[in-house]
Amino acid sequence: MGINIRNPKEYCESLLYIRDKKQQLVKLKFKPAQENLYSIIKEEHKAGRPVRLIVLKGRQEGISTATEALMFQDSATRPLVNTLIVAHRDDSTAALFNMNKLFYDYLPRALQPMRKNSNAKELVFENPTRDEGEKRRRPGLRSRIRCITAGGKGAGRSLTQNNVHLSEFAFWPGDKNATLLGIMQSVPDDVNTMVIIESTANGFNEFKELWDGAEAGTNGWRPVFLPWYMEPEYRKPVEPGTVWTGEEQKLREEYGLDEEQLAWRRWCIRTNCGGDERLFRQEYPNTPDEAFLLSGDPFFNNDVIMARRRAAPKPLRVGLFLYDEPEIEGGAPENWRFTDGDKENSLIRIFEEPVPGHPYVIGGDTAGEGSDCFTAHVIDNTDGHQVAELQHQLSEILYARQIFCLGRCYNDALIGVEVNFSTYPELKLEEWHYPNLYQRERFDTYKNRMVKSFGWVTSPKTRPVILAGLHTIMEEAPELVVSFETLGEMMTFVYGKDRKPEAASGEHDDLVMAAAIAHAIRGQQRYTVEGAGGKKRKWTEDMREDYERADAETRKILLREWGTPS
Repeated sequence: MGINIRNPKEYCESLLYIRDKKQQLVKLKFKPAQENLYSIIKEEHKAGRPVRLIVLKGRQEGISTATEALMFQDSATRPLVNTLIVAHRDDSTAALFNMNKLFYDYLPRALQPMRKNSNAKELVFENPTRDEGEKRRRPGLRSRIRCITAGGKGAGRSLTQNNVHLSEFAFWPGDKNATLLGIMQSVPDDVNTMVIIESTANGFNEFKELWDGAEAGTNGWRPVFLPWYMEPEYRKPVEPGTVWTGEEQKLREEYGLDEEQLAWRRWCIRTNCGGDERLFRQEYPNTPDEAFLLSGDPFFNNDVIMARRRAAPKPLRVGLFLYDEPEIEGGAPENWRFTDGDKENSLIRIFEEPVPGHPYVIGGDTAGEGSDCFTAHVIDNTDGHQVAELQHQLSEILYARQIFCLGRCYNDALIGVEVNFSTYPELKLEEWHYPNLYQRERFDTYKNRMVKSFGWVTSPKTRPVILAGLHTIMEEAPELVVSFETLGEMMTFVYGKDRKPEAASGEHDDLVMAAAIAHAIRGQQRYTVEGAGGKKRKWTEDMREDYERADAETRKILLREWGTPS
């Protein structure tokens, strides 16, 4: 029975030879991780989409080999195919070129396309003759496979590319995004093209940004994660009397590992990772989060954060507040109501509906330097657990209106909005007579005395304090934070230059800072559930005026005596 050379898997497994880990020549046989990659490629072809995959992998799972084999098959069986392979180092470039040369050398003679000699690291499949007439009659495929190292000028720009393999992208030198952009300009938006970016993790760099965008569905790449336990060789015999730790038992249950896989994991940590379990989890991850775990110097305990993310609940509701259009420009929202929204209108995530009589606190972080989202973190002040959050690229007026409605919805929650970069949202809340705003003390140089001011200021003095407070919460009561998104920002919150805690390069800390502010201002809100005497009542204009003039302590007394304004 003949081989169908246009069937990629049949071609690769029937005709291509590789060197195995024992440096022996063997026929390529797809392993589970390679099979997984191939099935996803087929899915993309079947859907009529150009293949654009970003692959996050563990060590030595054969992804580079499978990618090279599939692209070699296309180049060696179809005319006018240009394949570009870009590696992170010269030795890796040489290794990938030699792999392709081995594929070619061990093909049956009848299936070897004509090949032209080249001094570069490339295979050029065309008639090598210098006879122009002969070349016109029998040109050959006129396809080529070129291997280069990242960092060179104009990498991949000279030819239109049908297949591109970007190997160990996270370790590329120089401006990775600029190189990628130049290469992608040479790839047409055609269903018969394939681009595969594959890498192990290497910090919160451009690869992490691409991966996050792929997971969020915002950049056109399809994410493919291949955990270590897909590799069938990662097994060891179990020694008699082996007792598994609680962590190992948990892994066994969570990921369906068997005892031989656990035995290999234990051996690999001891032998290959110097006893460092965290290093193993970066090199041989169970999840994408683990792959990036050791990058930088994390501020929070990422082991705890990951466990919390795995247990993070889905929001009860996701949407935004609608309200009657204000009659005046910049007016307050009226007749507000929460409505479930689609992806474009998912400003607010609600994890727990407001409970009558419960005190709530909202910390707000405005979009400023190094930030592109307005955020709010809502907690139940009886114990500090998170009940809702806001996160979106809003205008300032829309943010002010949404946080106004959010506060009113949660029993007139205490609101403290950061005023470092803009005082506008805070001023609107004051203008609209929001009844429960956080107050700080500041020195008025004109009056030469301390005065009360609304809004939170993050300064070199307050920032370390509120972050230390949030750090303590995540050490002692991490269950208080339930948002998958907030926990994700915590994982990429690291010690930067001069040991300053901050978002890793390319990451954000909007939700982290909102949470820190919410917990920092809790003291200006009651901690107990309000009884029957806490029902809302209508305030007169005189009552509102007295309330606005009062300091924070007097306001609390007035609220207890008059009740919350309706």
